[in-house]
Amino acid sequence: MKQIIITGSTRGIGYALAVGFLERGHSVFLSGRKLESVNQAVQTLSARFEPDLVHGLTCDVRQPEQVQRLWDNAHARAGQIDIWINNAGYAHAPVKLWLLDPALAQAVIETNLLGTIYGSQVAARGMLTQGTGAIYNMEGMGSDGRKHDGLMTYGTSKYGVHYLSMALAEELAGTNVIVASLRPGMVATDMIIDPYRGKPEEWQRVKRIFNIIAERPEVVTAWLVDRMLQNQRSGTVISYSSSLKIALRFLRAPFSKRDIFGDIDFRSSKDEIGHGQ
Repeated sequence: MKQIIITGSTRGIGYALAVGFLERGHSVFLSGRKLESVNQAVQTLSARFEPDLVHGLTCDVRQPEQVQRLWDNAHARAGQIDIWINNAGYAHAPVKLWLLDPALAQAVIETNLLGTIYGSQVAARGMLTQGTGAIYNMEGMGSDGRKHDGLMTYGTSKYGVHYLSMALAEELAGTNVIVASLRPGMVATDMIIDPYRGKPEEWQRVKRIFNIIAERPEVVTAWLVDRMLQNQRSGTVISYSSSLKIALRFLRAPFSKRDIFGDIDFRSSKDEIGHGQ
């Protein structure tokens, strides 16, 4: 049984990753900024899985002392941390850079990039001390260098996460600490859905394409969890999606009535998206 810490795991991809590890009999430390959200996630998962395997701790990854506290408290309970996943992320609805609220830009960079740096620092120190472990950083749109209109700041943060992961893997070469990154592709979470709340016409225009290229969280995370548990290589990018997979979906689209988003109300608006917080 492995001991897993996942930042930003009270919902979204982080929560689905926690479910994946728990389904395989591993122990998970959930974390998020808000105590209420953490407690709710722990309560829900404890009713579904062995309660002794589900733990919850608050952590704002923008605060390095809280990230260190997350490690210290989890390590004190578990004795060893086998996998640390820097998943906590923040995004916003698409907007041109010159129109983006500076406070939103700061939140994106502090959460996605600085939060991953802090988490990697803490996990690397702890795992070097205990002699083993694996760090996984959640990449995302922009990490491969492709540009997306209106999401420049988010893409910049994820491009930085990719560089950080590869550079840290080199710095830890020759140790028993693995560093790798995760690319889940487009996943049907709040990050995809919320920019279109209050904009039902826009949603109808993009829904068909999203239904072709996106996937449900539990499908993606089950695949990622298995690859993490099998992985022995540092510096690798574990990528769920691929150009071939997407091309095949487009070819099959005329014969498929795929709807992975279900009945979602897009009448209310939400401009800021805290995904996996």
